[in-house]
Amino acid sequence: MKEFFKVKTIDQALEYTSQFPSMAAETVVLTDSVGRILAEDIQSDIDLPDFSRSIMDGYAVRGSSTFGAGEGNPAYLTVKGTVTMGNQPDFSVGPGEAVRISTGGMLPADADSVVMIEHTETIDDTTIEVYRSVAPGQNMVEVGEDFKKGEVILRQGGKIRSQEAGMLAALGKQSVMVYKRPLVGIISTGDEVVAVNEFPGPGQIRDVNTYTLSGLIRETGATAISFGIVRDNFEELLAKSAQALAQCDMVLVSGGSSVGARDFTIDVINALEESEILFHGISISPGKPTILARVRNKAFWGLPGHVVSAMVVFSRIVKPFIKHASGCADVHAKKIRLTATLSRNLASAQGRVDYIRIRLKQKDGVLWAEPILGKSGLISTMVKADGLIEIGMNSEGLDVGSQVEVILV
Repeated sequence: MKEFFKVKTIDQALEYTSQFPSMAAETVVLTDSVGRILAEDIQSDIDLPDFSRSIMDGYAVRGSSTFGAGEGNPAYLTVKGTVTMGNQPDFSVGPGEAVRISTGGMLPADADSVVMIEHTETIDDTTIEVYRSVAPGQNMVEVGEDFKKGEVILRQGGKIRSQEAGMLAALGKQSVMVYKRPLVGIISTGDEVVAVNEFPGPGQIRDVNTYTLSGLIRETGATAISFGIVRDNFEELLAKSAQALAQCDMVLVSGGSSVGARDFTIDVINALEESEILFHGISISPGKPTILARVRNKAFWGLPGHVVSAMVVFSRIVKPFIKHASGCADVHAKKIRLTATLSRNLASAQGRVDYIRIRLKQKDGVLWAEPILGKSGLISTMVKADGLIEIGMNSEGLDVGSQVEVILV
């Protein structure tokens, strides 16, 4: 009879992330950079903006010319001209003077603020009344106020979102160096598993895990490659695993990680060249029968066959390994969590971390976490779930009314 060995806690399992390499870098055009991880620090070679500009439609002035202005005591200013968009003014603003300016226009020399057009009244072609004073720097952006020349504005290992792409565009970057996306292979195993386009016979189920895992991999920023379904056969699984390792940077085998007579993942790993089993079993529920091996310096996972177990293990354990491979600097950052009130008592066994699926309900101004109880083979429990709550390994459970942290899914 096979037995579990090298069982680890979650923290011990996550310590292995640093033992695997990150991906090499590549250069992509800026339009393809969103969602990628930076492989270099980005330093500004300019001040941004590199000219003082208005953020309002109105009049560029010296702030001191408006001091004391109000509804009953307006300041009278002489309109000297108009700033044309996209051009540098060839005149300055003196005391008691104003210049028409639009949003984004460059402030003339000696102007230090902008009066909103709503706070003025036109007397004639050359005179306005100002009904509200402005302080120097008001309603304008100064040179280098966004970021300064020489400043490191983006760090290696950070994710490029749309706002970072916009910042890179402001610097004139047409391309950027990022880490390559890891290729993660998925092998689904089991005599009972059939393709989604087949009608399951007695005792058979459709291949769910390939699709849930593919989605989770893509959400993590990697590329998923399916290697199809392999029957409970050592030779077939060994050949398919070797093929996946040759093409991918990481491999997930769904099913076959437990200790039954038909579970061949451990045997296959031992038969692969340059292989080492790092752990077999994690002290969590669901998901204990999880394997991590290093094969030719690549992470090779044996995940539970039950869909909920596989999804929980991916979320809590596998995902940080993919983020590390992707070059992400903050591998172990916590997911967004909410605090909610537990709606019922929950029992738990000591010595393991339990993850309970919950739905969130708002009632009388209180956010409630309602447990969704069900076996780890029921995909409906994940479909209905808004998140997971964690019961620590030294706890015997949680009482109704407890404040719990919800890990959003």
